[in-house]
Amino acid sequence: MKITRVLGVALAAALAVGTAACTKDSTEGGLPAGGTGPGAIGVDLPRADSDFWNAYASYVPIKANELGAQISNPTNSQNEIQKLISNLDSLVTQGAKALLIAPQDTGAIGPKLDELYRRKIPVITVDTRPDTGNVYMVVRADNKAYGQKACDELGKRMNGTGKVVEFQGALSSINGRERSEAFKQCMTQKFPNIKVFEEPTEWEGSKAQAALETRLSTDPDIKGIYMQAGGVYMDATIQVLKQRNLLVPNTDPRHIFIVSNDGIPQELEAIRKGEIDATVSQPADAYAGYGIYWAKQAMAGVTPKEGPTDHGSVVIKLPNGYEDQLPAPLVTKENVNDPALWGNRKK
Repeated sequence: MKITRVLGVALAAALAVGTAACTKDSTEGGLPAGGTGPGAIGVDLPRADSDFWNAYASYVPIKANELGAQISNPTNSQNEIQKLISNLDSLVTQGAKALLIAPQDTGAIGPKLDELYRRKIPVITVDTRPDTGNVYMVVRADNKAYGQKACDELGKRMNGTGKVVEFQGALSSINGRERSEAFKQCMTQKFPNIKVFEEPTEWEGSKAQAALETRLSTDPDIKGIYMQAGGVYMDATIQVLKQRNLLVPNTDPRHIFIVSNDGIPQELEAIRKGEIDATVSQPADAYAGYGIYWAKQAMAGVTPKEGPTDHGSVVIKLPNGYEDQLPAPLVTKENVNDPALWGNRKK
């Protein structure tokens, strides 16, 4: 599958530059970002308490300008499904012809998506795949691979034995479910001598902090931590380990191996400092860029095609739409300075 040539070249350049200055003279496909009114892409941000999502939010207007797309002034649903539904109604009333969202409760959003589909308003979701409800495109990385990669890395570093604390994301989200299921399946099959403590956190750092404090009290021989979202868990985790004098180099026998998901700049710096050992980088810049790209395609009436793309991903057909599966590399000390990582371009 090939992206329209002009847009493909523009977006590839945009994603390579990352934080390039916003342009205001683009005329392709609409007006620059920040507008309101008929024809705009309605944007809802899922939350403001995560470094990852704050990075994504900062990329949305940059990519919109680089692609010549008009977007609404973004709303923020603050991780609440009813607020998201209300925000979508408001965006449509203001004249949005397509919607770019990231529903955190992937089960409850289905009926609203079907309503929007009947009204011929295409929806693009980033990072999360709705369980039900028609969508034009889902832009996300393979979240099962997140759990698999984290399991493989921890299992290798722990020599296949010991105890691991897993901070599970909300299981109402397909991302939380897929990461948890893949991590569990991998540990069960590949590393049966590793005991995993599954700690539900609902993507909240305070719950992860409380769970880690309790677990280290009952099981002081913990040797690994899997953080399903570094953007919300890392500060709390580092704080607990510092308080317990456990934030030590991996050459120290007290070291607790940590693998995360997100790829935010703070995680990359923590890898350099030896505070955590690895992360899986999900591309905040590409989520914004290809989310807006597909919104423009939807408004132009283009039907997506299955297969490899010219931006290193694969488009697959879902029962309720399509998904553009973007690559998400494992980052360790060996490749943490790779300039291709979005976290190294984000300032």
